[in-house]
Amino acid sequence: MDRVDICLGTDIIARHVRSYSREEFIYNPLHYLALLEQKPRALEQAAPLQDWLLPEVFDRLRRVLEVRMERRGRKEYIQILRLLENFSQAQVEQAIKQAMGLGTIGFDAIKHLILCAIERRPVKLDLTLYPYLPRASVKSTEPSSYLSLLVRTNQQTAKVHYD
Repeated sequence: MDRVDICLGTDIIARHVRSYSREEFIYNPLHYLALLEQKPRALEQAAPLQDWLLPEVFDRLRRVLEVRMERRGRKEYIQILRLLENFSQAQVEQAIKQAMGLGTIGFDAIKHLILCAIERRPVKLDLTLYPYLPRASVKSTEPSSYLSLLVRTNQQTAKVHYD
Protein backbone atom coordinates (compact mmCIF):
# COMPACT_ATOMS: atom_id res chain seq x y z
CA MET A 1 0.00 0.00 0.00
CA ASP A 2 1.39 3.41 -0.99
CA ARG A 3 -0.65 5.56 1.36
CA VAL A 4 -2.01 5.82 4.88
CA ASP A 5 -5.64 6.83 5.34
CA ILE A 6 -6.76 8.33 8.65
CA CYS A 7 -10.46 7.82 9.25
CA LEU A 8 -13.12 9.10 11.58
CA GLY A 9 -15.86 6.54 11.40
CA THR A 10 -16.34 5.85 7.71
CA ASP A 11 -14.95 9.23 6.58
CA ILE A 12 -11.35 9.60 5.43
CA ILE A 13 -10.16 12.78 7.14
CA ALA A 14 -6.51 12.63 6.02
CA ARG A 15 -4.44 10.80 3.45
CA HIS A 16 -0.66 10.66 3.48
CA VAL A 17 1.93 9.02 1.28
CA ARG A 18 3.41 6.00 3.05
CA SER A 19 7.11 6.01 3.76
CA TYR A 20 9.11 2.90 4.55
CA SER A 21 12.19 4.90 5.51
CA ARG A 22 13.24 5.20 9.12
CA GLU A 23 12.61 8.46 10.94
CA GLU A 24 11.18 10.18 7.88
CA PHE A 25 8.35 12.68 8.35
CA ILE A 26 5.85 13.33 5.60
CA TYR A 27 3.69 16.36 6.30
CA ASN A 28 0.65 17.81 4.65
CA PRO A 29 0.87 21.54 5.45
CA LEU A 30 -2.89 21.94 5.11
CA HIS A 31 -3.41 19.78 8.19
CA TYR A 32 -1.53 22.30 10.36
CA LEU A 33 -3.14 25.54 9.27
CA ALA A 34 -5.98 25.40 11.80
CA LEU A 35 -3.41 25.04 14.59
CA LEU A 36 -1.34 27.90 13.16
CA GLU A 37 -4.42 30.07 13.19
CA GLN A 38 -4.43 29.58 16.98
CA LYS A 39 -0.67 30.22 17.25
CA PRO A 40 0.27 32.51 14.34
CA ARG A 41 3.72 33.32 15.74
CA ALA A 42 4.69 29.69 15.01
CA LEU A 43 4.36 30.32 11.26
CA GLU A 44 8.10 30.88 10.83
CA GLN A 45 9.18 27.70 12.64
CA ALA A 46 6.39 25.28 11.66
CA ALA A 47 8.19 22.18 10.37
CA PRO A 48 5.24 21.07 8.19
CA LEU A 49 5.49 24.32 6.20
CA GLN A 50 9.27 24.41 5.73
CA ASP A 51 9.28 22.49 2.44
CA TRP A 52 5.93 23.81 1.19
CA LEU A 53 6.56 25.35 -2.20
CA LEU A 54 3.97 27.98 -3.01
CA PRO A 55 4.04 30.43 -5.92
CA GLU A 56 5.93 33.69 -5.30
CA VAL A 57 2.70 35.69 -5.15
CA PHE A 58 1.87 34.04 -1.80
CA ASP A 59 5.12 35.32 -0.28
CA ARG A 60 4.55 38.78 -1.75
CA LEU A 61 1.04 38.81 -0.28
CA ARG A 62 2.36 37.83 3.14
CA ARG A 63 4.94 40.63 3.13
CA VAL A 64 2.34 43.22 2.13
CA LEU A 65 -0.13 42.02 4.77
CA GLU A 66 2.49 42.05 7.53
CA VAL A 67 3.67 45.54 6.58
CA ARG A 68 0.14 46.93 6.42
CA MET A 69 -1.38 45.08 9.36
CA GLU A 70 1.63 44.00 11.48
CA ARG A 71 0.71 40.99 13.68
CA ARG A 72 -2.83 40.91 12.35
CA GLY A 73 -1.36 40.53 8.86
CA ARG A 74 0.14 37.16 9.77
CA LYS A 75 -3.26 35.93 10.96
CA GLU A 76 -4.88 37.23 7.78
CA TYR A 77 -2.26 35.39 5.70
CA ILE A 78 -2.96 32.12 7.53
CA GLN A 79 -6.68 32.56 6.86
CA ILE A 80 -5.87 32.97 3.17
CA LEU A 81 -3.73 29.82 3.26
CA ARG A 82 -6.73 28.02 4.76
CA LEU A 83 -8.61 28.72 1.54
CA LEU A 84 -6.37 25.99 0.09
CA GLU A 85 -8.31 23.50 2.22
CA ASN A 86 -11.37 24.03 -0.01
CA PHE A 87 -10.08 25.54 -3.24
CA SER A 88 -7.26 24.64 -5.61
CA GLN A 89 -3.91 26.36 -5.43
CA ALA A 90 -4.52 27.78 -8.92
CA GLN A 91 -7.85 29.32 -7.83
CA VAL A 92 -6.32 30.93 -4.74
CA GLU A 93 -3.26 32.13 -6.65
CA GLN A 94 -5.43 33.74 -9.35
CA ALA A 95 -7.60 35.45 -6.72
CA ILE A 96 -4.50 36.80 -4.93
CA LYS A 97 -3.17 38.26 -8.18
CA GLN A 98 -6.55 39.79 -8.95
CA ALA A 99 -6.92 41.22 -5.43
CA MET A 100 -3.45 42.74 -5.56
CA GLY A 101 -4.29 44.28 -8.92
CA LEU A 102 -7.43 45.81 -7.46
CA GLY A 103 -5.63 46.92 -4.29
CA THR A 104 -8.11 45.00 -2.14
CA ILE A 105 -5.92 42.41 -0.49
CA GLY A 106 -7.30 40.46 2.43
CA PHE A 107 -9.05 37.22 3.23
CA ASP A 108 -12.58 38.46 2.50
CA ALA A 109 -11.61 39.98 -0.86
CA ILE A 110 -9.70 36.89 -1.99
CA LYS A 111 -12.50 34.54 -0.97
CA HIS A 112 -15.01 36.79 -2.74
CA LEU A 113 -12.91 36.69 -5.92
CA ILE A 114 -12.67 32.88 -5.82
CA LEU A 115 -16.42 32.48 -5.33
CA CYS A 116 -17.20 34.98 -8.10
CA ALA A 117 -14.94 33.05 -10.47
CA ILE A 118 -16.59 29.73 -9.58
CA GLU A 119 -20.13 31.11 -9.78
CA ARG A 120 -19.33 33.23 -12.86
CA ARG A 121 -20.77 36.35 -11.33
CA PRO A 122 -19.38 39.88 -11.37
CA VAL A 123 -16.86 40.97 -8.78
CA LYS A 124 -18.02 43.74 -6.45
CA LEU A 125 -14.60 44.99 -5.36
CA ASP A 126 -14.07 47.72 -7.94
CA LEU A 127 -13.99 50.88 -5.85
CA THR A 128 -14.88 53.02 -8.87
CA LEU A 129 -18.39 51.59 -8.49
CA TYR A 130 -18.60 53.27 -5.07
CA PRO A 131 -17.72 56.94 -5.67
CA TYR A 132 -19.10 57.99 -2.28
CA LEU A 133 -16.38 56.07 -0.39
CA PRO A 134 -13.29 58.04 0.64
CA ARG A 135 -10.24 57.42 -1.55
CA ALA A 136 -6.81 56.71 -0.13
CA SER A 137 -3.66 57.85 -1.85
CA VAL A 138 -0.32 56.33 -0.95
CA LYS A 139 2.82 57.74 -2.50
CA SER A 140 6.20 56.05 -2.79
CA THR A 141 8.94 57.47 -0.62
CA GLU A 142 12.12 58.55 -2.33
CA PRO A 143 15.20 57.02 -0.66
CA SER A 144 16.82 60.47 -0.57
CA SER A 145 14.10 61.58 1.87
CA TYR A 146 15.71 59.44 4.55
CA LEU A 147 18.97 61.39 4.35
CA SER A 148 17.41 64.29 6.22
CA LEU A 149 16.56 61.91 9.04
CA LEU A 150 20.15 60.73 9.22
CA VAL A 151 21.41 64.32 9.38
CA ARG A 152 19.02 65.13 12.24
CA THR A 153 19.95 61.96 14.12
CA ASN A 154 23.68 62.70 13.75
CA GLN A 155 23.15 66.29 14.95
CA GLN A 156 21.23 65.10 18.02
CA THR A 157 23.90 62.49 18.77
CA ALA A 158 26.60 65.12 18.44
CA LYS A 159 24.79 67.42 20.92
CA VAL A 160 24.51 64.61 23.44
CA HIS A 161 28.22 63.81 23.23
CA TYR A 162 29.50 67.37 23.26
CA ASP A 163 27.09 69.06 25.70
